[in-house]
Formats: sequence, structure tokens, C-alpha cells
Amino acid sequence: MKEKIKQLAGKYAAEFVANRRHLHTNPELSFQEYETQKFVAEQLQTLGLAPQAMANTGLVALLEGKNPSKKVVALRADMDALPILEANDVSYKSTNPGVMHACGHDVHTASLLGVARILTELKDEFEGTVKLVFQPGEELAPGGASMMIREGVLENPTPQGMIGQHVAPQIPVGKIGFREGMYMASTDEIYLTVKGKGGHGAAPELGVDPVLVASHLIVALQQIVSRNRPQNSPSVLSFGRVIANGATNVIPNEVKIDGTFRCMNEIWREEGLRRIQKLAEGLCESMGAECEVRIVRGYPYLENHPELTRRLRAEASEYMGEENIVDLDIWMAGEDFAFYSQVTDSCFYRLGTRNEERGIVSGVHTPTFDVDEHSLEIGAGLMSWLALQELAV
Repeated sequence: MKEKIKQLAGKYAAEFVANRRHLHTNPELSFQEYETQKFVAEQLQTLGLAPQAMANTGLVALLEGKNPSKKVVALRADMDALPILEANDVSYKSTNPGVMHACGHDVHTASLLGVARILTELKDEFEGTVKLVFQPGEELAPGGASMMIREGVLENPTPQGMIGQHVAPQIPVGKIGFREGMYMASTDEIYLTVKGKGGHGAAPELGVDPVLVASHLIVALQQIVSRNRPQNSPSVLSFGRVIANGATNVIPNEVKIDGTFRCMNEIWREEGLRRIQKLAEGLCESMGAECEVRIVRGYPYLENHPELTRRLRAEASEYMGEENIVDLDIWMAGEDFAFYSQVTDSCFYRLGTRNEERGIVSGVHTPTFDVDEHSLEIGAGLMSWLALQELAV
């Protein structure tokens, strides 16, 4: 079976690349993936599958082998692009100015379409069902995964496992990365407005300087992480935007502070957010100011199920060779695949796309991001192999 999958992946590699280039040329923002949804649906229908719309711009399709109810495995790809102006000079450059597939979701979608192509030809040779999940809106809260789950993507039929892959520009093409347990962080947004009483910079005693209060607040908030987080629980609190719209001799009435809180422990997440709000309000009050706190809840942390991940790593080693499997570090970025990992056995692994000789080295979310397209043949073939191996467990 392994050799059959590799043969089919090679046979249809040009098709996988063509699909990826079509998607890359025609990117759409989160929850606006209407043409992408239409394209994916048409590709699935040509294979005899019957995709169903879900979460407005998402799709789900069942690829049934023999004895479809024996076991179900779900495979996920996200479809949305980012609000980035592409700087690459390539034939498949984005034709939607200011929108770009800068995170590899075009690769994820094309790879999963490749899985559909490969496994459709093998459907008489395996038992069980592969649920193909094409998800919208990974890049924007509340996350398409949460919407898909709410609308029943993990029901009728219920998968025994969920598998996702993501491009990795730091890993050379031909290699795959795995990590058991904690992998990616929860992502919550923190918006603080410190309100004081502005006035002339030469007479601060006549008002309440929100710039000074905000400065104390930013420093004090760091102590929540450094002094309260549980041991062995990675956590980050960062502020990247501070607006104090005064002047050299003008103290403003308020200061706005925007940041992010990230961790890998849902209990600590709740406690940390509570402490952030309490400290912000209390410290500002103690200095004669007020603080409005707004917290936008993002994605939970991503947990790779240990047993499932160990199996997939061993299966990937068999397909790729042990020398091509690498260990991943904890990554404090967020990913809405985490929603799946909180409710079902899940594994999120990384697909190497880097090629230094060809200058394909840019990171995700940059205007020069690109991939070595040989990764599409690998991605589609490996995911097909992993799905069939899991169905056989």
C-alpha cells in the first residue's frame, strides 16, 4: 500500500501543484472564502464525492472505503489567506492586491485535495471512512474550527482521530516534524485603556498622568507571568501597541495599551486573565486613574494526543525514513486546530517546505513567503498513508 500511495502521489504531483497555484493566485480572507469553497467543491465532485457546506464557507466530505462504519479518521485543511501584499515575483503571484497565502493554507488545501485524489483510487483497498474537513477562517477569531465543531463536523459520523498538517519554512523540504503533548499556545488579546486627567506638561500636579500610570502598569503586569505562572507551563504576556496621543508639552487624557496573553494550561489561562484584569484596575485606581479592560478570547492551547502522535510519528518514519523525522519545540504561536485537540484525539504535525538553494527561506506571515512545491507530493502522500494506517488500527 505504501508504494501504491507513493506512486499515485508522484503520478498526480503536477495536479497538486496546479491546484496550489490556483489557490495562491486567488486568495481570500477569513470567512470570505467563497470562490475557494466553490473550487474545492468542484474538485471533490469530479472525484465522485459529495461535499457539504459547513460554517458558511467551509466544506466537509466523506471518502468511504469498504465497511465505512468500521472506523472514521478526519483530516483537516484550512483555506483562508492573510491581509498581506505579496512581494514575490512568480507566475502564480496573488491577483487580489493586499491579500496573500502567506501561511501556506493553499498548500494545506491542495494537499488535502491530493489525499482525496489518491484515496479515491484506493477506496476498494481499505476499510473505514476518511472525513475530509476544509475549514474557513483559521486566521481570525473566533476561528473556523470552533464554528465547524459547533455545526457538527465531529458528528455523523464521529471520527476517532483528527489529523492536521502545517507548512514549516524552518524545516527543509522532505522532512516532517512531530511533538507529543503541549505544542502551541492559547491566544487571548488584551486591550487596556488607562484614563487620567490631561493637561500641560509643565504642571503635572494639576492632573493625573495616564502615561506614567501606563508605564507602571506595563512593568507590573509582567510580574503576573514571572511570579504566578505554574512551573513547567510556558506563558507569555506581551504588549506591542501603546498610544498616548499627547505632545512634548501635553499630557493626554488616556493611554491605550494592546497586547497578547499566551499559555499552555487552561486553568492557568483563566487565572492569568483574572489577575491581569484585577491588577490593571487596582493599580490604576491606586494612582488616581481608571482602567478599562477588554479581553478578547482567542484559541485554546493545542495538545497533541500522546498515543496518537507516537503512532503517527512511527507511521511517518516508515513512509519517509526515520532520518527525515524531526522533533518540534514548543511554539507560542496560536492555531485554531487547538479547538479539535480539546475535544477529540488529535495530532498537528509540520511539513517541511524550506529550500535554501532556491532561496525559499522566508517565514510565514511575510510578503516573501513561498514553499518548495515538492512538499505537495510529500504532504498528500504522507497524509494519505497516515489516514489508512490509522483506519487499520
